[in-house]
Amino acid sequence: MGAVSKPLVEEARSVFHELGYELTAEGEELRAERKWRTVYVTTVDPAEANTHGRLRCFVARAERAPEIQDRLLAMEPGYDWAVISIDEEGEYRVLHPSADVLPAP
Repeated sequence: MGAVSKPLVEEARSVFHELGYELTAEGEELRAERKWRTVYVTTVDPAEANTHGRLRCFVARAERAPEIQDRLLAMEPGYDWAVISIDEEGEYRVLHPSADVLPAP
């Protein structure tokens, strides 16, 4: 029997909780807050995601995360972003754009 993985939104909740964020569900996404920072966390495709907020995090399975990163690079959205890549064991890594890609404040 193969490994049973949690839904991505639950994986995202675990990651941000582990990082010390307080989480609030907002429709299909999570609002993660810590100190002065609010990050909107979503598992939907970037083209379908809300655009409010200055910081956004897209959560994807490891095999799909590079594709999400490439889409965001091509879209050049007006917010800072990162992609959390989660593998079958629940381990994650964060994919960031290079500094010259991010919008100026």
